Amino acid sequence: MELLKVKNIKKVYHPRLSQHPVEALKNIEFTVDAGEYIAVMGESGSGKSTLLNILATLDKPSTGTILLKQQELSTIAEGKMAQFRREHLGFVFQDFNLLDTFNVQDNILLPLVLSRVPLKEMIQRLEPLANQLSISSLLKQFPYEISGGQKQRVAVARALITDPDIVLADEPTGALDSKSAQQLLQLFDQINDKGQTILLVTHSVLAASHAKRVLFIKDGKIFHQLYRGEREQLTFMDEIAQTVSVLLKEEV
Repeated sequence: MELLKVKNIKKVYHPRLSQHPVEALKNIEFTVDAGEYIAVMGESGSGKSTLLNILATLDKPSTGTILLKQQELSTIAEGKMAQFRREHLGFVFQDFNLLDTFNVQDNILLPLVLSRVPLKEMIQRLEPLANQLSISSLLKQFPYEISGGQKQRVAVARALITDPDIVLADEPTGALDSKSAQQLLQLFDQINDKGQTILLVTHSVLAASHAKRVLFIKDGKIFHQLYRGEREQLTFMDEIAQTVSVLLKEEV
């Protein structure tokens, strides 16, 4: 079932100190089915972060349409946008974006508090999620008291607590050591296996190899895409690496 449809998206910036507009995205089109796990790859400046910001409703396209569950995002009133994000989108960032003045539990529950969900329901949602992510023992600690890998698990819990339609992850392994990164990617595999739709933006070939489809962006356009199919992860990783190599050679 089609969950997200991106059609003819363009993004043009008009820098104040330049008379020349910058076209960050050019006719981007793709769809995401419910339950898919997609990675978006590209060099710095390719447009992948711009695309993520537009999908996250943190920026608006210059032209084109984005539909999530048949709802066109451009029709959402500005005053309703924050509520829409809380109810439909989950976010996982490279730098975690946790509040040091809140303990782990309060960080996770914050989106539900803002949506005025009853406390009893919040706890009912929290307990199984904390167990699944192995953070139950951390709930009363503060972000500055736990490791980077644990912080990212907390951030994932905060993203999932609202039961979002899609999780948008921006370089989620970028600030983690190799062991913590691998644990996070295995966690993403597990939540995707349970039906959670994930769209991941990454530079990491390893991270991308956990996805079921990889979109490659170059100069604001979708250059290529790969489907994992029945291939083993290592085989898929080699194919992704070869495609990245081709992208880099064409830039030289």
